[in-house]
Amino acid sequence: MGADTAGRGVIRRAVAGQRRDVVVGSILGACHQIGEALVPVLIGLIVDRAVVRPDGGALAVWLVVLAVVYTLLSFGFRFGARAGERAAEQAAHHLRLDVVRRVLAPHGGAEAGRPPGAVVNVATEDARRVGAVNMALTLGIAAVVGVVAGAVLLLRASLPLGLLVLIGAPVLMALGHFLARPLEHRSEAEQEQAAHASGVAADLVAGVRVLKGLRAERAAVDRYRATSQASRAANVRAARAAALQTGLMLTLTGSFIALVALVGGRLVLSDSIGLGALVSAVGLALFLPGPISVLAWVGAELAKGRASAARIADVLAAPGETTGGTAEPAAPAPGELRLNGLGHAGLDALDLTVRPGEHLGVVVTDPADAATLLHCLARRCDPERGSVELDGVPLTELAPAALRSALLVAEHDAQLFDGTLLENVTAAAPAGADPGPAMDAAAVAEVASALAGGTGGRIGERGSSLSGGQRQRVALARALAADRGVLVVHDPTTAVDAATEARIAAGIRRARTGRTTVLVTSSPALLAATDRVVLVDGGTITAEAPHEDLVHDHPVYRTAVLT
Repeated sequence: MGADTAGRGVIRRAVAGQRRDVVVGSILGACHQIGEALVPVLIGLIVDRAVVRPDGGALAVWLVVLAVVYTLLSFGFRFGARAGERAAEQAAHHLRLDVVRRVLAPHGGAEAGRPPGAVVNVATEDARRVGAVNMALTLGIAAVVGVVAGAVLLLRASLPLGLLVLIGAPVLMALGHFLARPLEHRSEAEQEQAAHASGVAADLVAGVRVLKGLRAERAAVDRYRATSQASRAANVRAARAAALQTGLMLTLTGSFIALVALVGGRLVLSDSIGLGALVSAVGLALFLPGPISVLAWVGAELAKGRASAARIADVLAAPGETTGGTAEPAAPAPGELRLNGLGHAGLDALDLTVRPGEHLGVVVTDPADAATLLHCLARRCDPERGSVELDGVPLTELAPAALRSALLVAEHDAQLFDGTLLENVTAAAPAGADPGPAMDAAAVAEVASALAGGTGGRIGERGSSLSGGQRQRVALARALAADRGVLVVHDPTTAVDAATEARIAAGIRRARTGRTTVLVTSSPALLAATDRVVLVDGGTITAEAPHEDLVHDHPVYRTAVLT
């Protein structure tokens, strides 16, 4: 998106990216407006040349001319509106891609401080409003041409009427822009509240099972009711501002047209203009409210677009969780992972080398320390002290995308997506790779057999149609199918029965033969299948040995994995 991520910059890029359709739509729309302005003039000419002095031949000719003008203006509107809508939809689509691309960027940070629903609202409703600026510009330019054309034609009919329109129309446009400012602020507040309400709703839906288990439905309903009422109040305030702005503009426009009609009537009474000119003047006076009201609508749309553009700019300009790093991993990558005096939060001076191809178990007695370790390995944060190296290169020096392609940290709360079971398993798999071994290792066949359609069966948003153990198996299969050189997995079988867990432990070992694997877990079945186990207690490494030896010799380890 570039360095300029201010709200105005977002709008400029949205318009510049669709400039062809905007220009085409504006030209065709202008042709439509000119045609509309010519209609009353042509009717006035017909009155003067074929009605006041009856002439059947002239009447037929002018009616044909009128029909041609109507045909051209109708096609101008049709294809001009199509170009404007296409520009609006394309711009909104590109903005959605930009927002999603920023959210999924390897350096992260876009979602910080924003619930998922708020980010979704930015990528949908805000992107739509900014895209709609293209349609507003298309219609606005055409409306300006319409006002100018009407004024020019009025000048030809009557100099005073033409001057009146030329002076009055810019004043009305300036008033419309001034009146739209309160709407812009209230529209921004409305979008903030709507995004917050969407975020709360998404969180409550995602945690509905937990809420039912805690019998906290009433508290959840009360929370959402308060949030929804705040969103409704903001929406009402924005609607009132829009109604006030529209009402005031219609009042001013009506007053202006009444003034034009009054001046035109006095000119007719003084014989300054004829009957045909009077008809043209009245027709143009009735035509002018159309483009002027469009200009008022354009002002409101631009106000909403600016508010939404500012929100999109905030997401696009959000600082990353990690910065720097341009190096690429070694090729071919041995897969050695090394912690050198790692210190962060509760962790202190961790020294550990995971040899290439090793199957290592890590038991962390404090869940907070386990989360910190995983964040450092995934480079969701950089350690305060020491370093983490992959094949001798510090993670801070590796490009984020390159790091993700070499090292995968599959956290315990991994999310599944709405789609088929197979689509979820192969979401991060290399193109053309066979997901069968990964699915066998994670015992996913049993999950598939319970779905209508097998591996082609849909599992719902966040795997809502699956049990907790089934979701864990699908998430583990996805991590194995990704086929990274180094895989770190956190508690992948906490909701799986003991027999299935033992099969999964052997399956992980089989699927990851020759590649580095780190299991951060307290599961005896998984730890028994590792080459060695490291115990982290009190933020430091206190023991290191095979699982059986630690169970026999180390009371803290025995308590951590067997109770």
